[in-house]
Amino acid sequence: MTDRESGGMTGRDHAASCQGPYGGETDPGGCGDPARFEVARHLRAPLRVCPVHLGPSLLLADGVLWPPGISLIR
Repeated sequence: MTDRESGGMTGRDHAASCQGPYGGETDPGGCGDPARFEVARHLRAPLRVCPVHLGPSLLLADGVLWPPGISLIR
Protein backbone atom coordinates (compact mmCIF):
# COMPACT_ATOMS: atom_id res chain seq x y z
CA MET A 1 0.00 0.00 0.00
CA THR A 2 1.34 3.43 -0.89
CA ASP A 3 1.12 6.63 1.16
CA ARG A 4 -1.60 7.89 -1.15
CA GLU A 5 -3.69 4.74 -0.67
CA SER A 6 -3.29 4.80 3.12
CA GLY A 7 -4.43 8.39 3.38
CA GLY A 8 -1.19 10.30 3.15
CA MET A 9 1.65 10.81 5.56
CA THR A 10 2.41 7.60 7.40
CA GLY A 11 3.94 7.93 10.84
CA ARG A 12 2.73 11.50 11.34
CA ASP A 13 -0.56 12.86 12.58
CA HIS A 14 -1.31 15.49 9.94
CA ALA A 15 -4.19 16.86 12.04
CA ALA A 16 -2.01 17.48 15.12
CA SER A 17 -2.81 20.59 17.14
CA CYS A 18 -0.30 23.27 18.02
CA GLN A 19 1.45 22.62 21.34
CA GLY A 20 2.09 26.31 21.90
CA PRO A 21 5.40 28.00 22.59
CA TYR A 22 6.21 26.10 25.81
CA GLY A 23 5.78 22.50 24.77
CA GLY A 24 2.23 21.59 25.71
CA GLU A 25 3.14 18.95 28.34
CA THR A 26 1.59 20.86 31.24
CA ASP A 27 -0.48 23.51 29.46
CA PRO A 28 -4.14 22.38 29.60
CA GLY A 29 -5.27 25.16 27.28
CA GLY A 30 -3.71 25.24 23.89
CA CYS A 31 -3.64 27.13 20.68
CA GLY A 32 -5.85 24.63 18.87
CA ASP A 33 -4.59 25.65 15.44
CA PRO A 34 -3.19 22.91 13.21
CA ALA A 35 0.54 22.35 13.65
CA ARG A 36 2.61 23.09 10.54
CA PHE A 37 6.14 22.83 11.96
CA GLU A 38 8.03 20.34 14.09
CA VAL A 39 10.87 21.69 16.25
CA ALA A 40 13.57 19.19 17.32
CA ARG A 41 14.38 19.10 21.04
CA HIS A 42 17.11 17.44 23.10
CA LEU A 43 15.87 14.39 25.06
CA ARG A 44 12.23 15.33 24.42
CA ALA A 45 9.62 14.61 21.79
CA PRO A 46 9.59 17.07 18.89
CA LEU A 47 7.40 20.11 19.46
CA ARG A 48 4.61 20.60 16.92
CA VAL A 49 3.62 24.24 16.48
CA CYS A 50 1.59 26.53 14.22
CA PRO A 51 3.24 29.41 12.28
CA VAL A 52 2.27 31.92 15.01
CA HIS A 53 4.06 29.94 17.74
CA LEU A 54 7.13 28.91 15.74
CA GLY A 55 9.24 31.94 16.76
CA PRO A 56 8.24 31.95 20.43
CA SER A 57 8.82 28.18 20.69
CA LEU A 58 12.40 28.60 19.45
CA LEU A 59 13.04 31.10 22.26
CA LEU A 60 10.91 29.72 25.11
CA ALA A 61 10.46 25.95 24.84
CA ASP A 62 12.66 23.59 26.84
CA GLY A 63 15.37 21.61 25.10
CA VAL A 64 15.25 23.31 21.70
CA LEU A 65 18.42 22.57 19.74
CA TRP A 66 20.57 25.43 18.49
CA PRO A 67 20.84 25.92 15.61
CA PRO A 68 17.22 24.80 15.54
CA GLY A 69 16.02 21.75 13.65
CA ILE A 70 12.74 22.73 12.02
CA SER A 71 10.68 20.45 9.79
CA LEU A 72 7.60 21.35 7.78
CA ILE A 73 4.65 19.04 8.41
CA ARG A 74 1.34 19.13 6.57
